[in-house]
Amino acid sequence: MVTGVYVQEVADLNVEVQRGGCDALVRLTGDLDKLTAPLLKDALVQLFTEGRVQIVIDAGELEFCDSSGLWVLVEHQRRVAAHAGSLGIVGVHGVLQRVLDVTGLKAAFDRVVPAEI
Repeated sequence: MVTGVYVQEVADLNVEVQRGGCDALVRLTGDLDKLTAPLLKDALVQLFTEGRVQIVIDAGELEFCDSSGLWVLVEHQRRVAAHAGSLGIVGVHGVLQRVLDVTGLKAAFDRVVPAEI
């Protein structure tokens, strides 16, 4: 059950958060890079502060992700894992898919689901 929706847009990234009990779905649209990564980090930290440690990132509409964006995701995975939580990424494709494959960071996340073609 979704209890709230929060949408914020800065630069070329839209972050939409849907909250459930102790979980949340975070939809990303646009570019996750050095300029926009702090927006995602702030949203994830807010969810953690609220006690939401079961997080799913929907990257289906993410057009670009650089190392700054990837680091925010890895950092949050570590944060929630330390509190018996999880972070999964669904809809993975394009640059994010390639970066996760090349760096081997796919294994750092609880679940990585490629976009359906």
